[in-house]
Amino acid sequence: MTSLCMYFQIHQPFRLRRFWPDERQGFFRYFDERSNKEIFEKVAGKCYLPTNRLFLEALDEYNGEFRFALSVTGTLLEQCELWGPDVLEDFRQMAETGAVEFLDETCYHSISSLFEDKTEFIEEIREHRDLVFDLLGVKPRVFRNTELLYNNTIAKIASELGYRAILAEGADHMLGWRSPNLVYKAKGSGLPILFRNYKLSDDIGYRFSARWWDGYPLTAEKWASWASGIKEDCINIFMDYETFGEHQWKETGIFEFLEKFPEEILKTDLSFSTPSEVVEKYSPVAEIDVGDLSTISWADMERDTSAWLGNDMQRRCFEEMKLLGPFVEKTGDPELLRIWKHLLTSDHYYYMCTKWLGDGDVHSYFSVHSTPFDAAVNFMAVLMDFKARVFRKLSATD
Repeated sequence: MTSLCMYFQIHQPFRLRRFWPDERQGFFRYFDERSNKEIFEKVAGKCYLPTNRLFLEALDEYNGEFRFALSVTGTLLEQCELWGPDVLEDFRQMAETGAVEFLDETCYHSISSLFEDKTEFIEEIREHRDLVFDLLGVKPRVFRNTELLYNNTIAKIASELGYRAILAEGADHMLGWRSPNLVYKAKGSGLPILFRNYKLSDDIGYRFSARWWDGYPLTAEKWASWASGIKEDCINIFMDYETFGEHQWKETGIFEFLEKFPEEILKTDLSFSTPSEVVEKYSPVAEIDVGDLSTISWADMERDTSAWLGNDMQRRCFEEMKLLGPFVEKTGDPELLRIWKHLLTSDHYYYMCTKWLGDGDVHSYFSVHSTPFDAAVNFMAVLMDFKARVFRKLSATD
């Protein structure tokens, strides 16, 4: 019987305010408190709360047969604590069922794994592990990096930290003739890898409401028939939780699809499994080699790092942040360190992307800025002000 392994990423960044120096101090000198609260509450109403309700009902109805995994970023958990205790309570209830596996990642949904020095990356993973345990009472056993950024070194670190498996994108240029529907192992560590079946994932996440698509309209029965035609070990369906109600609006019928989904899957010869269960059931069939200079992700057509570091603006901001890090550490100031970590959140760099056509449209959809150049100028204005604060702090303690 083929295992259907579903994982959902749940994330909201702390977006920057349109910066101009004023009298504000602390974290919200740079991050837009009102805008972030409004966006969180909007998405909670459209997506998190109704989707949580549907999932909790299905978990109860199917009594363990319906299973999936969630990865909730530290930034989203912070926002739940500030503005959405009901959302956080839903996640706790899911954890208590034993049928939902919570995964680990970087606490700030950051691109720290792209630093040459992995100290910050490892620290953020441990922060996320502690936060998930404190708020949800579970200890994650599987790792997924920000936006599925993956290479051999990232896998080796995850293995050394005790994780049982890692998730990655089933990128064609990396897998070649090999199928994403099997378990593999990482070169250098032997850590089991689960690769996303991007076609079946994107049929729901991106094409669900696309009237030009030959699969439209997509029903749960139709999707289940496609998936059940795969006679391999596992089908890994990874997507944003915000697919439900936010990216695909309620009016598209996405919630009706979701409500019928478990029943239609369980009518076939598929069974739901969590990532941990998949790597317990199936042995790796081959080794996968992804060097540090060939890092893959699930972003854009290239499936590489170019969504965040593809132009000079992005690289300059990233390098400035990397250089500033040791000085922030030296201040010993928890607030400054928190701000610096949140400035590493991948979304800030994603907004600066200057790609065209479909990928450009996706970047624009998520961005709160009018252009990538506006995003870069605003980020650099924040960074220069923050940098001055860091060095004033250091001067005062000399």
